[in-house]
Amino acid sequence: MPSIDERMGIVETKVQHITEKVDDLKNDVKDLHDCLDRTRDLLDKKLDDMLDEYRVNRDRYYQVLEDNKAEAAEAHKDLQASIKKNQDKLDAFEKFKTRGTYIAVAIAAFLAGTGYLTHGEVAKIIKLIAG
Repeated sequence: MPSIDERMGIVETKVQHITEKVDDLKNDVKDLHDCLDRTRDLLDKKLDDMLDEYRVNRDRYYQVLEDNKAEAAEAHKDLQASIKKNQDKLDAFEKFKTRGTYIAVAIAAFLAGTGYLTHGEVAKIIKLIAG
C-alpha cells in the first residue's frame, strides 16, 4: 500500500491537472465571449448601415415600386387586348368553318341528288369535310 506522501503527491498532481483544465476552459470561454462581442458589434454596424441606406433611398424605393406596378398594369392591359383580339379572330374562324362546312355539305348533297356524284365520291367528300 502506498504511503501517505505518495498518495498526497498523486492527489496534488490530479489537482494540478484539473486546475490546468479549468484555466483552459476559462480561456476558451473568454475567446468565445470575445467572438460573440465582435459578431454583435458587426451585426449592429451592418443594421445601422442598412437603416441609413433605407432612410436615404426610401423615396427611390417607393418610386421604383410604383413604376414596376404601373409597368405590370400596362403589360396586363396589353395582354388582355391581345387575348381579346385573338379570341375575336378565333370566333370569326369558327363561324367561317361552320358556315363553310354547311355550304360544302349542301353542295355535296345537291351534286349527289342531281347525279353528278356517285356514292363513293360522296363518302370521300364527307371524310374530307369531317377530317
